[in-house]
Amino acid sequence: MKSSILSRFNGDIWKHSKEIIKSLGVVFGDIGTSPIYTLSVIFLLIQPTAQNVMGVLSLIIWTLVLLVTVQYSWLAMSLGKKGEGGTIVLRELLVPLLRSEKYVKFVTFLSFIGIALFIGDGVITPAVSILSAVEGILLIPCFANVHHYFLITFACCITIILFFFQRKGTERMSMAFGPLMVVWFLTLSVSGFCAIQQAPTILYAFNPWYAIVFFLNNGLAGFFVLSGVILCATGGEALYADMGHLGRKPIIRAWYIVLGAMLLTYLGQGAFLLQHPGAKSVLFEMMFQQVSIFYIPFLILSMCATVIASQAMISGIFSVVYQGITTNIMPMFKVDYTSSKLRSQVYIGVINWLLLVAVLWMIIHFQHSHNLAAAYGLAVTGTMTVTGIMMSWIFFKQRHKLKMSIAIVLTLINIVFLLSNTGKIPLGGYWSLIIAFIPLSLILIYTEGQKRMFKALSPMPLEAFLGEYNTVYNDDITHRIHGAALFFVRDMHAVQPYVVQTMFTSNIMYEENIMISVITRDDPFGVIGFFKGDFAPGLRIFEIHMGYMEVLDIEKILHNAGIHARVVFYGQEEIVTNNIIWKIYALIKRLAPSFVQFYKIPAAKLHGVETMVEM
Repeated sequence: MKSSILSRFNGDIWKHSKEIIKSLGVVFGDIGTSPIYTLSVIFLLIQPTAQNVMGVLSLIIWTLVLLVTVQYSWLAMSLGKKGEGGTIVLRELLVPLLRSEKYVKFVTFLSFIGIALFIGDGVITPAVSILSAVEGILLIPCFANVHHYFLITFACCITIILFFFQRKGTERMSMAFGPLMVVWFLTLSVSGFCAIQQAPTILYAFNPWYAIVFFLNNGLAGFFVLSGVILCATGGEALYADMGHLGRKPIIRAWYIVLGAMLLTYLGQGAFLLQHPGAKSVLFEMMFQQVSIFYIPFLILSMCATVIASQAMISGIFSVVYQGITTNIMPMFKVDYTSSKLRSQVYIGVINWLLLVAVLWMIIHFQHSHNLAAAYGLAVTGTMTVTGIMMSWIFFKQRHKLKMSIAIVLTLINIVFLLSNTGKIPLGGYWSLIIAFIPLSLILIYTEGQKRMFKALSPMPLEAFLGEYNTVYNDDITHRIHGAALFFVRDMHAVQPYVVQTMFTSNIMYEENIMISVITRDDPFGVIGFFKGDFAPGLRIFEIHMGYMEVLDIEKILHNAGIHARVVFYGQEEIVTNNIIWKIYALIKRLAPSFVQFYKIPAAKLHGVETMVEM
């Protein structure tokens, strides 16, 4: 009996440990590599006096506690839906609680901004992480005088290789991510602990009074230093965004390990700065002085950690774009599924190569990691502010007074950080806004274009359609084509013009006509297909209900339902317009795969029916 209990206990510990290690590799790469550049950037803005060092460290400690631990680990992660997290989930939780259409539109627009800012942040993250790690080469004596263009070229090569292997997926590589990040966090912790021994007074930084004194002494300059402090929390939003991939408990447990490592390394770097105020690349110089013989292995480890951080951000962008596709707020880009086990692992080629170009541009344009870091943080604080506003609203509607009060305070703190980051706009922060503006414009044009086009198409009401159908079907028995025809429709209650054109204008009527409707559910996974009923003789409805992150194989679903069609009809819209906005929408529609291409329906049976649409 005892051995059975002990065996089960050990099994549970091993299971939880594996989940925590996996979380360390998938979720915490971004925030885990922020110690490489955070303090180095901050002390380019102010002098590293003992008072300033204590004040900055106090700010970093409480930023990690308040914005990551309280806002994300506690509040945001209590707002999951079917185990999922992220901006789209917050919108889905909030919209049903709102009665006013104006508020629904505002929340929808706010969620679009959050998605766009996340993508804007995702371009700078790989650039600053990889470039900052590569610059650690300069501390190796034989590379001390190497030209900076060599470092830029090296960073670009790593970036190209990283994006080139995205098509393979992260399933195989992820097995190594967790253990590597365990080694990384352990190294940071040991190094930080050793450095603290040299200046144990640094532990007083836990007292928030040092942060208050810092603002009193530095005034407006201290306010703008917050734009550097927020770098310690970049990647904190991944705790919530990745909740559906790994589960709430493993991420929270892993965060407390990461938090301990972060506090040790930042305090250690602070202690090192007290003794070496002239240090420029604080973490690398501290490691070089502590164990110079192991510096090169540490440098390689740091490069691996930054690649993992970049990989996590890229995969996150793929997931966000895929959620956008499946919730009909983004065009149907071609999607490849890279894992048979992890259904959220996708590869979107056009996004991958656009990201690569953007990241390479960032590296070449900014050239130095401190220049990139000076532009970094605007999108992060914007995303955190959007999350804070939506959380506060949800807690208000749910009447959780304590959580609402805390969320409002945190939102105000986020706004302060956001305002401090506006000083980065002329220093290059405008690039994150430009990049975020592109997906935001795409989402707005696409969603509004879909609405306009649907109105312009003038779908036929179901009652009128059935009357016309019965007349044609019953009066023209001899001309019915043997077999079944499939028609893809968005809403059976408003029949699309291409169906009307095929059946009534072109007089193409099959013995069996099946309307296929794909409905995306609010929950992430699960697929079910079923006949809804017979609307008229020879006319049936087949509905496919799918989770918004589901991998859909329509051909297999139809085969399992016993549907064997001779032909599959689908609509194609040719947009005619003089409006520049709708011309852009028409271009998006032309470049994006059609519905049947997106779901890889066999081409042999497809028949597109074109409809002219004036917008």
